Amino acid sequence: MFEFVPVRPDIAVSAILGYALVAFLIGLLLTPWYVSFLRRNKLGKQLRVETIDGREPSIFRKYHKDKMGTPTMGGILIWGSIIATVLLSRGLSFFGLVESSLLQRGQVYLPLFTLLSLGLLGAADDYLNIIGSGKKKGLDWLPKITVLLLIGLVGAYWFYARLGYDSIHIPFYGSITVGLWYIPIFLFILIGTANSVNVTDGLDGLAGGLLVVAFGSFAVLSYMSGLYILSAFCAVCVGAIAAFLWHNVPPALFYMGDAGSLALGGTLGVIALMIDQALVLPLVGFVFVIEMLSVIIQLTSKKLRGGKKVFRAAPIHHHFEALEWGESKVTMRLWIIGAFFCFVGILVGLAG
Repeated sequence: MFEFVPVRPDIAVSAILGYALVAFLIGLLLTPWYVSFLRRNKLGKQLRVETIDGREPSIFRKYHKDKMGTPTMGGILIWGSIIATVLLSRGLSFFGLVESSLLQRGQVYLPLFTLLSLGLLGAADDYLNIIGSGKKKGLDWLPKITVLLLIGLVGAYWFYARLGYDSIHIPFYGSITVGLWYIPIFLFILIGTANSVNVTDGLDGLAGGLLVVAFGSFAVLSYMSGLYILSAFCAVCVGAIAAFLWHNVPPALFYMGDAGSLALGGTLGVIALMIDQALVLPLVGFVFVIEMLSVIIQLTSKKLRGGKKVFRAAPIHHHFEALEWGESKVTMRLWIIGAFFCFVGILVGLAG
């Protein structure tokens, strides 16, 4: 089921781990300078003015009022560390110091394009949110979804028309041909995953920790599928996110913002499609799915039941906060759930 992605030269597990370590060290070393830059330029988090349906976010403000002004846009540091590591590998390869570069068209160009394009979109949204005033902050939903669709269409065209993807693998059953339906499926996965991670990014360390185990899972599945360079790219993502997470655990030194959550979420979706594990993605990203569903359920309930809520607050991590669990406990319990389902996802991906 991986015949459409060219298999590139092998890369040793030690080299994969080495590249992950390089990304981790780059991120860790640049963090003090980058956070100082964010603070000097007053690029800090703004408190939410209203909920998605236009109401007062009373529960959110109760538990997050002290986070006002904390530096954001940390996602730029994450994908900057990833890109720096990939380019470093290209330089080492050029001078003959390593056998294989990570900058390879067959396995890295597509996720790298997704990471950078969605990262720039998220960064623009973060910046407009910081400098905005009144209730309207950040990008309006229409230009934001339009750009997401355009990026998704470019990726869908490349997968379908240039690489020949036209089927979806069903674990324990086999692949089914979907033809042109592959394009809307691609768009749904890309936009859905990007927004799900974005919705989850609401507590210190929550999205970062879940992304570490998710990319780690796809590193394993990519490697076992013979996509060694893609596996190394996933490992580099793990290293860069881990460096960010080092300073994002409670109390967070800075936040990834949309610059990180949209970029990393979309990239996760693209990698799932590259290794033909689209139906394993809901397991690897189980908490992301639950978080997004909680928002959909809450909005639907308010609309159809005269404003009545299912949860005290949505996304669901704020519901648990409202139950007085405490931010750290909510984060760690969701990490545990996420890690467990990632393990299940790896088993299903390998056996199915």
